[in-house]
Amino acid sequence: MTQNATLKEMFCRLLKAEGQSRAAKTVELFGWLELFEGTVIVFAPNLVALLLHLPPFVEQGANYFRLVGLLISGLGILYIVSGRLNAQGFIFASLLDRPLVPIVMALLWYFNVLPGPLALAFAILDFGSFLWTLYAWCKETPQPQS
Repeated sequence: MTQNATLKEMFCRLLKAEGQSRAAKTVELFGWLELFEGTVIVFAPNLVALLLHLPPFVEQGANYFRLVGLLISGLGILYIVSGRLNAQGFIFASLLDRPLVPIVMALLWYFNVLPGPLALAFAILDFGSFLWTLYAWCKETPQPQS
């Protein structure tokens, strides 16, 4: 696909991702997982809180949690589209970003900003997907021969 692809070509690429790398597929699948996760949070925040053993929500707590779900869904769409379009720059950037999530989650838990189960869920999901994408990236990148 050329640098100046038409809008129609881009939408066609979303429907049929030809030549998608292994790393791009992992990013796309992570995006679908994020989209699903965010959607569940938006439509069933109390159920998610129950499953993660979070304390009951106060008045506006469920609505703020829904807002988090909306943001997670938006990130999921970004990952899906970038994976489908084989956006190598985005894939590389995700390899820089996702390993930081466990550190940030640990800090947020330590300072009592997030409950432990929620921080742990995000940390495991992001770091596990980072390892999966890194593995795929390394498998498809030619190694220099000595």
